[in-house]
Amino acid sequence: MSELLSKVENFATNLLVNKLDNNYLYHNLRHTQRVVKSSKEMLQSYNLDELDSNAIVLAAWLHDIGYTEGPEDHERKSCEIASAFLREQGCEAPLIDKVCKLIMATQLEHEPQDLLEEIIRDADSSHLAQNSYTETSEMLREELSLLGIADMSPREWRKANIKMFQTKHRFYTDYAKTNWQKGKDDNLKKLIKSLKKENKARKKEELKVRLKNQSPERGIQTMYRVSMRNHLKLSDIADTKANILLSVNAIIISLLLTNLIPKLDNPSNDYLIYPTGIFVLFSIASMVMSVLATRPNVTSGEFDRKDVENKKVNLLFFGNFHKMKLQDYEWAMQELIKDQNYVYNTLTKDLYFLGVVLDKKYKLLRWTYSVFMVGIILSTIAFFVALKFYGPERIIELPT
Repeated sequence: MSELLSKVENFATNLLVNKLDNNYLYHNLRHTQRVVKSSKEMLQSYNLDELDSNAIVLAAWLHDIGYTEGPEDHERKSCEIASAFLREQGCEAPLIDKVCKLIMATQLEHEPQDLLEEIIRDADSSHLAQNSYTETSEMLREELSLLGIADMSPREWRKANIKMFQTKHRFYTDYAKTNWQKGKDDNLKKLIKSLKKENKARKKEELKVRLKNQSPERGIQTMYRVSMRNHLKLSDIADTKANILLSVNAIIISLLLTNLIPKLDNPSNDYLIYPTGIFVLFSIASMVMSVLATRPNVTSGEFDRKDVENKKVNLLFFGNFHKMKLQDYEWAMQELIKDQNYVYNTLTKDLYFLGVVLDKKYKLLRWTYSVFMVGIILSTIAFFVALKFYGPERIIELPT
């Protein structure tokens, strides 16, 4: 019989190693070896005859070889493959029938009818009591997903396992109840504890998200941030426009000084004095207004404790504190951040005074562009009038 057991072991090992799909992460040779080891462990506690003992070991080796032909009805396929092989080895019908009966007893919905079936069933589920249960269970979840049988998240899988532990599985033999039940109960406690911990973390995260969405703080901060950015961007645009106009007028005046004004010494060019004067006057006015639009205001740069206590000073604007000592400013900022309303009031004042400055800048810019435009138009008209009525040709025609 030992020779037969050796042949069956080699036969099952060969099938599970060479013909089994790699997606079987759980129902593989490792699982079969675990069932065989658990069967032999229980057999040492029961006084069974040689035929029954050998039948259990043979069934343990052969109960999952049907997976080599697919997961559907694998117990029946295992029985057929096992029967054919055992007949080739010259086994008698009673032994073959007993092995097939034990293989079919590993079906989850089957209720064991005798001690032999109870032993094979408990051996098949012995991993539920082992320390490696978590890793083994995860392999089964991955296997079911890879085979397209079931795709469950870790949380769903954990809940399904808890339900299985509590309602669908039990050990049948006295040996398993005595030696494995405690390990199973410990694994169940770990599952429940892990699920509770996950639920607690999940609820905490949901509460955090809900409070975050409900709280106006984020919206208020975003409003101030966006408003401040828009104000600063508009200020940069105003400064850029003023600089462009300042540069253009500077170029115009430079060209006039180098090309046109030196020619006014000639009496024949007297007709150009007024157009040139108009042009220069409006260009200088545009430059002055451009400078006024970009010129910074000078502030005192100081405040006292009463200003902070009465919440009258804007500590976010450098012009209000640049002359203060560092320790005084640090104290003032500490007072500011203690009071949320003071913070928002300060931000509001900052936005307001930025708006006031922007209003002044854009009004000056509007007048500056208007002056520049009027100056260009008037000086151009003046040049044409001077050329038409007071140009060199008109001077030659005058009587001597």
